[in-house]
Amino acid sequence: MRLVVIFLALAFGLSWLVALLLWLGDGLASPFFGLIAVLMMTTPAIAALVVVFFVEKPANRARTLGLWPLGRPGRFLGYLALAIVVPVSLILVALPIGALLGVYPADFVNFSGFQAALDAQLEASGAPPLPIPIGVLVALQLVNVLFGAFINLVPAMGEELGWRGWLLPKLLPLGVLPAILISGVIWGLWHAPLILLGYNYALAPGWLGLAAMCGMCIVIGAVFSWLRIRSGTVWAPALAHGAFNAAAGFSIIFVAAGEVIDTTQATVLGWSGWIVPLVLVIVLAATGKFSPRPDAPAPSTVAPAEGSPVERR
Repeated sequence: MRLVVIFLALAFGLSWLVALLLWLGDGLASPFFGLIAVLMMTTPAIAALVVVFFVEKPANRARTLGLWPLGRPGRFLGYLALAIVVPVSLILVALPIGALLGVYPADFVNFSGFQAALDAQLEASGAPPLPIPIGVLVALQLVNVLFGAFINLVPAMGEELGWRGWLLPKLLPLGVLPAILISGVIWGLWHAPLILLGYNYALAPGWLGLAAMCGMCIVIGAVFSWLRIRSGTVWAPALAHGAFNAAAGFSIIFVAAGEVIDTTQATVLGWSGWIVPLVLVIVLAATGKFSPRPDAPAPSTVAPAEGSPVERR
């Protein structure tokens, strides 16, 4: 427990320290917002590395962080493929679900919202209209997600090395469900410096946005946790996080022109977008998929004393 407290103090303290640049400046309108957000994403990894190298000091630091071993190559690559397909699918399916429930104003035929946004950007820059059908541009966005997932892997690892790489295995002795719930709430609350400024939930008061973020982090964090436990490494959830971030903009592509999205209700950020992930997690739990595979590297949950016979194995 002492290690977890130290880790959380570092992760949360550093994130607020970085975010102060926004709070004392122009908030989300800051021209440095993107850089500051990426710097925030590194704070869980920094906290995990400090704890592992200077406090916990396990013999196999890479295993403790979930970086190594990778397990059987075919199995490892299979989970990397799932890490791309599953998060993107959950983001996409949230949109028609929201439309059916009347909380997401969709235009799945003409993509009028996406067209309007493109036209506004081109007009502002003085560029001529693109000679490409809007449907082709939408298809290209789907292709770009694949590249975006790998590009986003680096900043996503900044979070996942802490949350699923180090923290989740430390919580697993409490049980899989408590570990997922606790790590999900922690992950959600860690976003507070940005959420309270209006990030992700611009239409909601800060407390509601933060509550919604915790809900989303629990259900999506459960999916990432499944990838961590079954693959035995942090690489799968990190790639899933990268794919998730790369696909987050699909809600803008399929929205109707002139409509405003209430993200507390629609997209994967809102309650309607949690339905399918929650069903998936229930199915995975009911079929025993939250138990480590026999051939997967087991997450390191306990750090033996340095120099012990167990440590040298």
